[in-house]
Amino acid sequence: MIRSVGIDSGLTGACATLEIADSDISLVEVIDVPITGSGAKQSVDVILLQEWIQRHGPRHAFLERAQAMPRQGSSSGFKYGRCTGALEATLMLCAVPLVIVEPSRWKRHFHLHGADKEGARQLAIRMFPREHRFFARRKDHNRAEAVLIGIYGGQSVLHAKPAPIEAPTTGVDHGL
Repeated sequence: MIRSVGIDSGLTGACATLEIADSDISLVEVIDVPITGSGAKQSVDVILLQEWIQRHGPRHAFLERAQAMPRQGSSSGFKYGRCTGALEATLMLCAVPLVIVEPSRWKRHFHLHGADKEGARQLAIRMFPREHRFFARRKDHNRAEAVLIGIYGGQSVLHAKPAPIEAPTTGVDHGL
């Protein structure tokens, strides 16, 4: 069994801890990305995130590739980039191997199209009906995406490398 973390980056993003063993997937916990500050001064609370990561002890982290959005202002893009960098740095400092996941790949894997946020939420509810509380609100689509990113990443690693997986303790792998 491998414990992994899936992350949908951004200040409104989320983190999900999963346990994956072959086709058996358990959802351990889902949180919104911890934030400190308000308004234009919002940033990732890296101390809370570090504590959360260390408490769960994942062997892998899967983070959705950050990319500029059409018609996104430079200030918003910069804020999003800073957030993603803080997530990456925190994972690295916790010595959790990080894999960057392409949005198009994990969405295609789950047959989700484009920006189908509600579809991701509904899929997560169907996959984990006992964990409905994590996805109860429409705005919890980021939590659902974190779960799906974690599942896609975990299954890709398990499929690519038979268990047990011996991964490097540092470094960013852009292979997925």
